[in-house]
Amino acid sequence: MLDTKIGIVIPFYNASKKIIEVIKAIPNYIEFVIIVDDCGKEPLPKQEILNSINHNTRVIFLENPKNLGVGGATKTGFSKAIELDLGIVIKVDADNQMDLGYLPILIESLKSNECDYVKGNRFRDLKSLKRMPFVRRIGNLFLSFLIKISTGYWNVFDPTNGYFAININLLRQLDLNRLSNRYFFETSLIAEIYYFNARIKDVTMPAIYSDEKSSMQVWKMPVIFSWNLLKLFVKRIVKRYFLYDFNIGSIYILFGLPLFVFGVIYGFCKWIYYYSNQILAPTGTIMLVTLSIILGFQLLLQAIQYDIIISPKVKDHDPK
Repeated sequence: MLDTKIGIVIPFYNASKKIIEVIKAIPNYIEFVIIVDDCGKEPLPKQEILNSINHNTRVIFLENPKNLGVGGATKTGFSKAIELDLGIVIKVDADNQMDLGYLPILIESLKSNECDYVKGNRFRDLKSLKRMPFVRRIGNLFLSFLIKISTGYWNVFDPTNGYFAININLLRQLDLNRLSNRYFFETSLIAEIYYFNARIKDVTMPAIYSDEKSSMQVWKMPVIFSWNLLKLFVKRIVKRYFLYDFNIGSIYILFGLPLFVFGVIYGFCKWIYYYSNQILAPTGTIMLVTLSIILGFQLLLQAIQYDIIISPKVKDHDPK
């Protein structure tokens, strides 16, 4: 059973009007609230926060030397949580778009050792999903799929959700320097805990939208994230299937990828050659290209299926 000492990390950036509402909603069983000022234009209303917090919760104020982004601020809070030897660390944003009524579900999932990391999933609540802006919805759906491929967590949805709780024992094992400082933070965190075979649980919860405008344009995220996701994917495949282990998935990749690439490149080159010379391609060439592409593609499909099977899994929780 985990230590029940619980703390909340709140990265603060230009949310002085909203953070008080968040503070007022924090229940008295939360022992610590770590607020990290990330050097925004709006000052952190410390005295008002102290006047609004319940009497059982201790508030710790930290300040980054310069603006590091939501990830950088959260990592500062994580370091303090490790120093305080908390048992469970919950990350909550300061813009009051996260329903703290779901805290008991997040906490109990970790205390019962059901999972190592538990997060919100806004895409299972159909009513709130309808209120989500269409472009944001499509962007999140496409981005979620790309992140599944890159991180290896095929069973996780809405991976960029910033409302999550993590087991301190898992957090201690992580090299925080490997985590992104900006919007890629949640994705980089999931990618790192994959190597510890950490179990991630999705909790259905509604998305809350206020009059605050996000500086993140979700429709641009798949494009912005593409290079980082590609690096994560290549790194994961190399580590998972060739450095840390060698299994049937490694065989599928080792033979499937060269065959498929050979078939595509060789076939394309031969097509250009025969087309430009206005001659028919020999049957043998056609068969060689076709078999290489089909066999290589089938082996790669088997590799994907194996990757899905070995993904760390835990059942979803639907509070309804």
